[in-house]
Amino acid sequence: MSRRNKGKQKLIGSIVAIIILAIAGIFGLNNENINEILKTENNNNLASEQEITTSSLPVDGNLNIYFIDVGQADSILITNNASSMLIDAGNNEDGEDVVNFIKDKGITKLDYVIGTHPHEDHIGGLDDVINSDLEISNIYMPQIETTTKTFEDVIDAIQNKGLTITSPKKGDTFNVGNASFEVMTDSILDEDNLNLSSITLLMQYGNNKFLFMGDAEEENEETRDWPKVDLLKVGHHGSNTSSSDKFLNETKPTYGIIMAGAGNSYGLPTEETLNKLQNIESTVYRTDLNGTMEVVSDGENIEITTSKT
Repeated sequence: MSRRNKGKQKLIGSIVAIIILAIAGIFGLNNENINEILKTENNNNLASEQEITTSSLPVDGNLNIYFIDVGQADSILITNNASSMLIDAGNNEDGEDVVNFIKDKGITKLDYVIGTHPHEDHIGGLDDVINSDLEISNIYMPQIETTTKTFEDVIDAIQNKGLTITSPKKGDTFNVGNASFEVMTDSILDEDNLNLSSITLLMQYGNNKFLFMGDAEEENEETRDWPKVDLLKVGHHGSNTSSSDKFLNETKPTYGIIMAGAGNSYGLPTEETLNKLQNIESTVYRTDLNGTMEVVSDGENIEITTSKT
């Protein structure tokens, strides 16, 4: 809703209040009657204000994103305005470290926990996170199952804590503090390629945009046009199955973040992907070289601090 419309609503509200006061003088309404009517009018205005903030959230303090170095795996913590969100939790052996990292930031509640897709290097530590004493409000996972013990451990943890899974679809939106999120693609449910089920998210904070691709591949990228973003969590650890020329030319990220393990046996990130990012003049950070990274946004500017130089 535009500021002009907002101003009109306030003007109308003021006129209504004046009319009510005039009627009160004519018909002898007492202060209690007037206050009850004005309370109803103010509540209606409040509803309009809430509609505005849902579609265009103001900036409140800094947004912090932590790309946690969990080797050849993903784990991302996002915090703003006393709200927090975790995207993936590394491999099975990373769970305790991820929980400790979260708690070291003074966080006791996760508003959203997202398992982008059911590969061990993304959901391996989720059962530890869920089984911990952290309060969890929402769990998002794609609507696809596997028979692995890793997946079953996560499902058991969710059930034991009395939680349920939401499987988001393209266009769904939600907020973490004053950061707004949109689900960018539907999961492609292919049991032979679980990467295609990845939940992809666009986050906006002020004028800054961040895109989190999980392990999504070119097949996912081809399902839509993409906005320009300030920061891209590069899909599939920098594999050449992701980050097509078209996708990168549309998103044109100022910064590219690649999560990969040092000396991993997959040869990731590939030189092909690194060259593509270089060609669009993206500044690339990598967990295998830079360690855990903290990204701070005030809604206009982005600063990146690395644990390794």
